[in-house]
Amino acid sequence: MPHQHLQDKAFLLLLTVVTIAFGAILWQFHGAVFWGVILAILFAPLHRKLLRKMPRRPTLAALCTLGLCLVVVILPMAAITVSLVQEATAIYERVRSGQINFGLYLQQVIAALPAWAVNLLDRLQLTSVSELQQKLSSFAVQASQFVATQALSIGQNTLEFIVSFGIMLYLLFFLLRDGASLAKRIGQATPLEEAHKRQLVGKFTTVIRATVKGNIVVAASQGALGGMIFWILGIQGPVLWGVLMAFLSLLPAVGAGLIWVPVAIYFLATGAVWQGVVLTAFGVFVIGLVDNILRPVLVGKDTKMPDYIVLISTLGGMALFGLTGFVIGPVIAALFMASWDLFAPSAETDAPTQ
Repeated sequence: MPHQHLQDKAFLLLLTVVTIAFGAILWQFHGAVFWGVILAILFAPLHRKLLRKMPRRPTLAALCTLGLCLVVVILPMAAITVSLVQEATAIYERVRSGQINFGLYLQQVIAALPAWAVNLLDRLQLTSVSELQQKLSSFAVQASQFVATQALSIGQNTLEFIVSFGIMLYLLFFLLRDGASLAKRIGQATPLEEAHKRQLVGKFTTVIRATVKGNIVVAASQGALGGMIFWILGIQGPVLWGVLMAFLSLLPAVGAGLIWVPVAIYFLATGAVWQGVVLTAFGVFVIGLVDNILRPVLVGKDTKMPDYIVLISTLGGMALFGLTGFVIGPVIAALFMASWDLFAPSAETDAPTQ
């Protein structure tokens, strides 16, 4: 028996080492692997429908699903990325050449304020125009340079992007075709009760679908609406500003208002009243309502998590994992809550009776 116990420990050690080594190998392409798995989970219901219509052709069903994924998700994202690179580069060049001067815009806003507001800002030492101009212009150059650099890095790292993109599509195809059998094998190897495994897997897939669909639908809606109103009002770079609003909408505590509110204030302060009123009304009653209506319905309702948990886990996930953290954070939070929900009844059952 001691010899058997030693063999079990050696096997567990081997299992741990090779698992860590395999994870290290995959880490170089963790983004491609992660989004391949996410897209496979999202498109699995569609794949099952196609498979029911062609039960003897699983490869063809997987290829059809992959094609629909390309048309619905990947090609639109590629088109937006190309437009984003062009607009980010153009705006950076205009900021660097002085054609766009955020310090001057601030000066115009301060000059348009009533005397009491200027006096209040004077007391708070906030109207040192030259100092604020310098800081704001410096920040604008740095911010636009960062956005342009990030956008250009996509083009500069073309080979790496193509390899990652190819890995994602390749993995997505096999996960769609063989995902059910793979999930079954993983389930059989997991040392948990069958009921617990079903509950955890159900929670995992529900949270991923609700979080990704919810956050992406909210972000895409707010970004598209914000970019559209900027285009209507003649503001340069509507795609860039729309993408920034979409990204900020992933943070429920911040939102797209960080982009459109300063622009509305500038319009109102410089005499462009109708543009300011239209942008303010559109931002409050259209862009704002998209977040307030869609997010609780698409995210909180399906995941059955409180809003504050969704918020904190989203922010924490993005701080730790980057952009993909808006999925990873809520998924970890949901699995944490589900695991403790499973543990609590077990602990009560196993507690000794007096």
